Amino acid sequence: MKVVVAGAGTIGSLFAAHLARVADASVLVRREEHARALNDAGLRVSGHSDFTARVDAATDPAELGDAELVIVACKGGDLETVATGLAGSFPGATVMTTQNGLGAEEIVGAHGDWPLLSAVTFMSGTRHGDAHVEYVLDTATWIGPYRDTTGDDARRVAELLVSAGLKAEGFDDLRPAQWSKLIFNATVNATAALTGLPHDVHFAEGELGRLVHGLVDEGKAVAAAAGVELGEDPWEMNVLATKRGHRHYPSMLEDVRSTRPTEIELITGSLLREAKKHEVPVPLHAALYALVRGKEASYGC
Repeated sequence: MKVVVAGAGTIGSLFAAHLARVADASVLVRREEHARALNDAGLRVSGHSDFTARVDAATDPAELGDAELVIVACKGGDLETVATGLAGSFPGATVMTTQNGLGAEEIVGAHGDWPLLSAVTFMSGTRHGDAHVEYVLDTATWIGPYRDTTGDDARRVAELLVSAGLKAEGFDDLRPAQWSKLIFNATVNATAALTGLPHDVHFAEGELGRLVHGLVDEGKAVAAAAGVELGEDPWEMNVLATKRGHRHYPSMLEDVRSTRPTEIELITGSLLREAKKHEVPVPLHAALYALVRGKEASYGC
């Protein structure tokens, strides 16, 4: 199979390197120097996996030829730019979004009539350079149909990821899993960004644990009002994650430490929009949203 991964940050690099072991994998990047580094040195993975993969990399989709599967793995803030760059390319491909939050599929789908799959991923890592990523959290990617695709299509892609050494599962309906991840992410990411704490035992105990529980309860109320039966309990997901025995740094915390824009709009923003639509009060999430926006505004002050 010919696979193109659009975006070679931490998650995109993990997808591309592992898939290169079982497929013809290429990477679409923004910078020419990034493409050169990957073409010259390959893509090194350390941590849970330890190998170097050969991948083709380019900044222009036309240089990568046709593809059967395109995985959009950029951050939410870059999604519109990446989707615009994909317009008119890969006409025979199925495109899979992997962003946190809600709404990525609509953004990508507006730029082409590709069949769409929707996915959320729990795997994580640390990017050490253009050609080296450390695989830290080896948890699953959940995939479901979105536009002109079926649960069988989702399961075939999940099987491909599993054959490459990653964890994945396909669903007939992704929404229960997607909403569980949304509530988990909106809670944990925003809390980490504001406290500076990695996702550890503090998120499940004491005063901070009670705040996290309250945030989860607000998210559950929104899901119920939206008619979504959650696949997993976000509070139990949080507790389990704090017991994994390593210090996980959520992406918004890494963004704040690097004074980069966060994904607060696609994650917490989407939860707030759903809450408003269904008239569900979410004062805790609204407060964290405003505070993270304020944190971003403080960069450079």
